[in-house]
Amino acid sequence: MPRLLHMADVHLGARHHDLGAAAAQQRERQFGAFSRAVDLALAERVELVLIAGDLFDSNAQPRRSVERAAGELRRLAESGVHCVVIPGTHDCYDVGSIYRVFDLPALADQESGGDRLRVLTPGNEIAVYPALDLAVGGRVFETKRAPESPFASLPLTGAAEVRWRIGLLHGSLRVEGKVERDDVLFTEAEIGASGLDYLALGHWHSFRQGSANGTVWAYAGAPEPVAVDQDGAGQVLLVDLEVVDGRKRVTVQPQTVGRTRFRKLELDAGQVGSQDELVRRLRDLADPDLVLDVRLVGLAAPELELHDDEIERQLEPAFLKVRFRDVATRTDPDGPMPPPDTIAGAFIRDLEARIHAAEAAGRADVALEARESLRLGRLLLDDPQRVTLA
Repeated sequence: MPRLLHMADVHLGARHHDLGAAAAQQRERQFGAFSRAVDLALAERVELVLIAGDLFDSNAQPRRSVERAAGELRRLAESGVHCVVIPGTHDCYDVGSIYRVFDLPALADQESGGDRLRVLTPGNEIAVYPALDLAVGGRVFETKRAPESPFASLPLTGAAEVRWRIGLLHGSLRVEGKVERDDVLFTEAEIGASGLDYLALGHWHSFRQGSANGTVWAYAGAPEPVAVDQDGAGQVLLVDLEVVDGRKRVTVQPQTVGRTRFRKLELDAGQVGSQDELVRRLRDLADPDLVLDVRLVGLAAPELELHDDEIERQLEPAFLKVRFRDVATRTDPDGPMPPPDTIAGAFIRDLEARIHAAEAAGRADVALEARESLRLGRLLLDDPQRVTLA
């Protein structure tokens, strides 16, 4: 039974203006993920690779970049692996399309005259593979914004009879209250009425999978994050098409090819003595593939002076990207402690005792929760206007 590899949103050549000097590094990371996806296709002996749009980040790419991408696709062609590419919204099939300027099949598959690499274009939106008993079809528009749903006239309707019918689209699934407008939009009902066995989707940069009336659909997500806050990216999909007990079965397996990882970290301000100490602690987590998002919470000593931008600059060489936010509350050391026979005094002493007990027992989570309770309680007791009775 056929085995496919589905990828999308590679965005080769992205400029990454927000990354400054690290932009070139991130472009290389994206190309590296693309190359590892090709490695995976060869290692897993897939028969067909599907690229569901936005292989390139824009239609304005230099020839050397296109030839470099073609070199990776050539590895597939030389191994007898077929590949179908559909234009996306970044590399759309407009008058200046990269697929009009460059003959990608000829560049990637000189040996067989471009037969093993197909780029779907208007009027040429279906590829049939008799040896696989399979056909791939996808709607291609000549503008970035589609004038209608791609399912309005999906090319596989009325196609030659094959066992496996695969759709290849770049656009957004309409989700009530979340995704109701986009350049290319379709509904789950349309997917369910398509008669497809598998719908390979691109446009969303995070993996997502579902099923509608027997049609399995999936967004592969970007092989490597295009922006450093896309923590659902980093994989491609292996898709197995099988017949089990006379019934078709489609199995989707995400496979990691990206290297960027994400970590969110909350630190208790009560455990931080100085900015230098904090930077040393965070530097112990150094990883050039890690995007680190740190929040300082809880109650901080009033003398603790931290500068978010300085901390980020000091840590920048040790990580792919660092974001530091100090949202801790400074306590007021001045003024007498409320008497123990008052509500405020009893509350503060009780919480401080709990914090000390938790720290002595090594229960950092309990201590952090008690510190947060103390912080909020002091704010409310110091300013009754903060309290709302319900």
